[in-house]
Amino acid sequence: MDLVVVHGGAITAKYYEPLAKRLKGRVDVHLYNRRGRAGEPPKPPGYTVDDEVADLATVLERTGARNVLGHSYGGLVVMRAALELDLDSIILYDGTVNVDSVFPTAYIPQMRAYVDAGDIPRAIAVMSSGLQLNALPFGVRVAISRLFLKTPVGRMMGELLPGTMLETEEIIATDGPAAQYAGVTARTLLVAGARSGAYYRAMNEKLAAVMPDARTLVLPRSAHNAPCIARPNFTDMVAGFLTRAPAKEPGH
Repeated sequence: MDLVVVHGGAITAKYYEPLAKRLKGRVDVHLYNRRGRAGEPPKPPGYTVDDEVADLATVLERTGARNVLGHSYGGLVVMRAALELDLDSIILYDGTVNVDSVFPTAYIPQMRAYVDAGDIPRAIAVMSSGLQLNALPFGVRVAISRLFLKTPVGRMMGELLPGTMLETEEIIATDGPAAQYAGVTARTLLVAGARSGAYYRAMNEKLAAVMPDARTLVLPRSAHNAPCIARPNFTDMVAGFLTRAPAKEPGH
């Protein structure tokens, strides 16, 4: 069983290596870096999510995989790909497939202004509030962002943020009714973390209502980074779905 993982926004495929390691022997996981990361080509002029779909199609052809997992923005890539490509199964975890304007986007123009000005700490502070992750005063959020940017993962995310803004803007550009995904025929599992933003659960429910072979799941005690942490409840869920094991509530 082969699975391609499409990673999230300001991150690289490296952070999904624990998932690949813990699924070894049950699922053969293929990781790749999307455009603009870890030496991969930059995003082209006029970038859209369709460019990501074309890249994913190439990865699928080379690996022979017909099963895909998308995390965060990677979930949008996977869902758009499933409209065009012949896939067996797809799993989305906290996928940013914006339908009926459920995903919060009001913060994006202000975040873009800070990114364009090179003020990454303030851009992150705006994002953390806009995504309902942090309700602290703005100055406190900026101070926390400055500290975060001194960590290895923070430095990476800060460096990737300008390119990631293009992806964030695609979340707005692809907003529309859930019915636009009614043509996805792949067997689908739409997963939201119990500790993630409630908007992920809302989007998943709207999508499952119109897709022919989709179900939703809320993963207990899991936040947005669950695919990178790859605890047993996450890996068992992925392996069980792909191997069509009987559905059961994930372990805590």
